[in-house]
Amino acid sequence: MPIVGFLIIGILVFGICYIVDKGFTNVFRGKTQHSTGKSVRLNKRFGSFGLILSVLGLAALFSGLSGDLVLGIGGGVVLVVGVGLVVYYMTFGLFYDNDSFLLTRFAHKSVTYRFEEIRGQMLYTASGNIVIELHMNDGQTVGLQGKMDGVYSFLDAAFDGWCKQKGICPEDCPFHDTANSLWFPTVEE
Repeated sequence: MPIVGFLIIGILVFGICYIVDKGFTNVFRGKTQHSTGKSVRLNKRFGSFGLILSVLGLAALFSGLSGDLVLGIGGGVVLVVGVGLVVYYMTFGLFYDNDSFLLTRFAHKSVTYRFEEIRGQMLYTASGNIVIELHMNDGQTVGLQGKMDGVYSFLDAAFDGWCKQKGICPEDCPFHDTANSLWFPTVEE
């Protein structure tokens, strides 16, 4: 019988998350870049692991409330980590069209940049993952991981838009080498 209870709780949690995701999309995703279907998103594992950790944290928290203090505290920590992953997954996104891109992040106002505002890039490797950091004219940076969904399509579109908006022929860009993850001039630190 307890298994049926866990299944019902699991189904309710997934259902609520689905409804929240659809509501969030309808309320906060109303700009033109959102409707193009072109985006860079975090890997779905962030959301999945966050949801699993949230459910496990809730279960441990409720079990800990009946007397085991360590289980309750551990469940609370796991719940906070899970909710953090879900929020991070739901709030980060880079949406683009042929002229510009819209960057949305948690606790930051969404910012729209034209491709010509990209000053250059820095390339890093972290834990076997390529990180491409775009430097903007206003001093901000946009960090993109190679494992994000849609990142290479975005970088190709950004380079094409950058060339068109600056009036540069792509053949006149010796720095452009997609095999080595270079789309824009390298920025000196």
